[in-house]
Amino acid sequence: MNRFTPTEFIEVVNQTLDYAYSSVEITGEVASFKINQSKWVFFDLKDEESSVPCFMTLWSLRQPLEDGMKVVVRGVPKLTKWGKFSITVSQVAPVGEGSLKKAFEMLKKKLTAEGLFDLEKKRPLPEDLTRIGVISSTQAAGYADFIKIINTRWGGMKVQVAHTQVQGMDAPDQMIKALRYFNERGDVQIIAILRGGGSADDLSCFNDEKLVREIASSRILVATGIGHEVDESLADLAADVRASTPSNLAEILTKDRVEEKTKIRRMMHRAEQTVIQEIDRASFYNYDVVKKIGRGLLHKYIEPMILNNHEKMSKILVKIRDEHRGLENNLQNKLKLLTALNPEKILKQGYAILSGKISPGELIKITTSKNEINAEIKEIYERN
Repeated sequence: MNRFTPTEFIEVVNQTLDYAYSSVEITGEVASFKINQSKWVFFDLKDEESSVPCFMTLWSLRQPLEDGMKVVVRGVPKLTKWGKFSITVSQVAPVGEGSLKKAFEMLKKKLTAEGLFDLEKKRPLPEDLTRIGVISSTQAAGYADFIKIINTRWGGMKVQVAHTQVQGMDAPDQMIKALRYFNERGDVQIIAILRGGGSADDLSCFNDEKLVREIASSRILVATGIGHEVDESLADLAADVRASTPSNLAEILTKDRVEEKTKIRRMMHRAEQTVIQEIDRASFYNYDVVKKIGRGLLHKYIEPMILNNHEKMSKILVKIRDEHRGLENNLQNKLKLLTALNPEKILKQGYAILSGKISPGELIKITTSKNEINAEIKEIYERN
């Protein structure tokens, strides 16, 4: 039988618990929820038959709780120095539709009162968007759809990706780190947070208070494409730009090359019609005015187009000449190398080619520039 002092016993029990259960996740219903001294959070986690006391710091509470809510806690089982068993909680998250909705509404009300979602704080998209930072799981279908549409619609975008989890208790902290990474580097114009559809539990990580505050305080504009059209998260409300899906966000961030071509054709057609109308209108006055307008239009529209096309053609011709010259030089070098390695040239210099097995008594063939000689090997000597 082992004998302990109370302190020794508690230490041994905690060592045993730490060894056997270094971290646990428990799902249950919140009861007796209270906050002490604006620092400490106490509550019980219960089911139909049992109850487990839980303790955590208020700072670690990232979604609001109240009695009756169903939650999952992650923590470490401990025996306090007063002999009371409890779970020291590091993370807690609501589960189930009812509890998730309640937590969402409570936190939304709190952050709205702080002005975190005010419309006047939203920043417009840059007109010359070319550099995008993406926070998403690179294995997710939503991410693949986003990249495909970006490249199909416009192309040429420089996309940097921070791979993170986009569901589960670890997802908010990973996304917070990615947001800070992009803000510290400062080499993207917008940060896009992506996640395809899922259940309310899957999307609950986007209602994490610390993540929502990080989005709202980002120096770089943040856009979200989370879930389906009917889904709403607090991350959406905090972002500068919100899209209904990752695919919809890709469409918002990029121009459609087909539409842009159509616009250019329409503009050119309108310019052409304007030119014709101006000439027709002037022709009613006098020929000199027509010539003047014609010269002005020529100078304003036609000459720049001709010069621009001439410059482009000149660049293309220079490039073609350079490539042709490079290919020609490469071919000449290869011809010189082949000529230098030509066996006939070597034979003309007085050398001979021996073929056959080099061994006493064997017949070999000796090829010179003019003759082929069959010979028998009598002896072989090593050169000094």
